[in-house]
Amino acid sequence: MRPFELLVATSPAQAFWHSAQGARCIAGGTNLVDLMKEDVERPAKLVALRALPWSEIRTDDSGALLLGATASNADTAKHALVVERYPLLSAAMLSAASPQIRNMATNGGNLLQRTRCHYFYDTATNCNKRSPGSGCSAREGIARQLAILGTSEQCIATHPSDMCVALAALEAVVHVQSELGSREIPFAAFHLLPGATPERDSSLEPGEVITHITLPAEAAGFAAHSTYLKLRERSSYAFALVSVAVALELDEQGVITRARLALGGVAPRPWRVPQAEALLEGRAADGALFAQVAERLLEGAQAQGNEAMGSNAFKLTLARRAIVRALEMAHAGELTNTGEMALQAEEQS
Repeated sequence: MRPFELLVATSPAQAFWHSAQGARCIAGGTNLVDLMKEDVERPAKLVALRALPWSEIRTDDSGALLLGATASNADTAKHALVVERYPLLSAAMLSAASPQIRNMATNGGNLLQRTRCHYFYDTATNCNKRSPGSGCSAREGIARQLAILGTSEQCIATHPSDMCVALAALEAVVHVQSELGSREIPFAAFHLLPGATPERDSSLEPGEVITHITLPAEAAGFAAHSTYLKLRERSSYAFALVSVAVALELDEQGVITRARLALGGVAPRPWRVPQAEALLEGRAADGALFAQVAERLLEGAQAQGNEAMGSNAFKLTLARRAIVRALEMAHAGELTNTGEMALQAEEQS
């Protein structure tokens, strides 16, 4: 671990100033500190945000739900308003990591996790994200966990967050602030595809700090027919091979009036295709329709990696089946394959 200076912000203005001077923001530190220990990240200064008044979870004047950036993932997932109005988010968050990490990790930090793979952590290998221009060892290496959508010649890493998949489906808005003022970033525009600059994960500008996230009031209409389906290598492994967040609204005849879908584990950011969602609206549930939606969501998907070492070609089939299954579950009103049980277990502990 390299030496660094730790600063503690006691006011938002201090946080914005330190960030503008190049200090890296830290709250829970569950990702950044890990990367510092592995000598992947080498910040000279950190500014701690946990003392700032950004942990509130409440509705605002528009009826939207405000999630403070420094609120813990655990407190957010179990908050009464989240569970009641946005159970999809609660289920996704409870399927992530471990209770210990969720107690420490924060909402703002979750959004800023590095899009990464095992080569990113291994400083003996080439990684354009870690060292721009050095090459991508994953492209001809072990790619079992990596992306099939949204990749570039520079990078095929996947975004690791479960929370962000649900936020993408619910069309959240990220609120950021700096010494220059504040702005709102639609969730679909927050995370970036690697393109020619894989070292840049988000649209956050230098000096900007996340203060809170909002969920639109109308997204509460999806509560009865939301599903988070997460498929992983094994139950002890935190990251999804494929995950699917589905939010449907049905009329009295069971016709789908609104639909939102997002995929995790398959791309460098949560993956949404609005044209696929539009295929569902105004239609009754049907297996053939769900299969059509899956094909549209996965249009352009390509297997990556060395077949002998560990290609991710299996994800093409796995993702297709997961999308259809998640749509069936959401239509039937089944919340999740993991989150509901996790919530019950934590309430009993």
